[in-house]
Amino acid sequence: MDYKPTIEDVARLANVSIATVSRVINNQGGVRKGTEERIVSAISELGYIRSAVARSMKRKETNTIGIIVPDITNPFFPHVVAGIEQKAREKGYYTILSSTNESQKVEEEIVKIFLERGVDGVIITTANETGDHIKRLQDQGIPIVAVDRAIKNFEVDTVLVDNINGSYQAVRQLILQGHEKIAIICGPQNTTPGHERYLGYKKALEEYNIPLDPNLVFQGDFRETSGYKGALHLFYSKNRPTAIFSSNNQMTIGCVKALNELDWKLGEEVSFIGFDDVEIATFIKPKLSVVSRPMTTIGEIAFQLVYDRIHNKESLPKRELLLTPELIIRESCQPNYQKI
Repeated sequence: MDYKPTIEDVARLANVSIATVSRVINNQGGVRKGTEERIVSAISELGYIRSAVARSMKRKETNTIGIIVPDITNPFFPHVVAGIEQKAREKGYYTILSSTNESQKVEEEIVKIFLERGVDGVIITTANETGDHIKRLQDQGIPIVAVDRAIKNFEVDTVLVDNINGSYQAVRQLILQGHEKIAIICGPQNTTPGHERYLGYKKALEEYNIPLDPNLVFQGDFRETSGYKGALHLFYSKNRPTAIFSSNNQMTIGCVKALNELDWKLGEEVSFIGFDDVEIATFIKPKLSVVSRPMTTIGEIAFQLVYDRIHNKESLPKRELLLTPELIIRESCQPNYQKI
């Protein structure tokens, strides 16, 4: 078996401590230039890591981008990540993907790991939009791009979708089709998409002088289970709605499952629009109406922003991009059957 050099071998050859070698490998700083050059030379000579990585340490770059998402099972995020990875490969970068399961504690751990790995930039959809732990990246000079959810306590580049207008257009469409008892299954109100989509819902009702009925507002959590529970709640409500607006794709899936079990006829007894297109949208009958986002494009833009920031760390102003969603009307959105 071929002998593989160890960090101890590198430290011995460079005549330094193992801790000093570790600081250089992880780009943690605090090592004199001459000592660092000696360590890098020892790494190359021993073949401890690939020479390309040794060269990257000289440049203080690793050609890696960290990606943090709250829920990789949400169909929105794989499309975004695909956009990031495609553009990253074109520029010679690699990605490290981590999912937090909407846990701030897990997110803090991932941030720590990314700092230790010396990633060149981070693209994040944060579980906590005010998390100070994220600023640790910025304090270390690592560019951050926020996607889908804003970061409120400090300035970073951001890629968002016009959630307010998207949900407003969806609810307005239902109103124009004669619906007044329009329910919403909300996302978490401490998140940008959850709060803004609720604001768009309220805006449409107010514009058409339709009173907001609290019984038609179900607080979900962007998970499939809450969409399922939301549909059950609305079905048994005293003021049963004639239309439902679901605030994200996973809650849409749960809601449709419940509608089928309840035999609450979609597109006949209850009209429906969901935020985000989903694979099942055109496979089921009737086909689902949706507010669609350019998911892959969001990822491509996010990578370009972080790439620009890596190469122009001090010269670029804060950038905020707001993309326009598209309302796609299909069979699930029908005139109010009670008024026909």
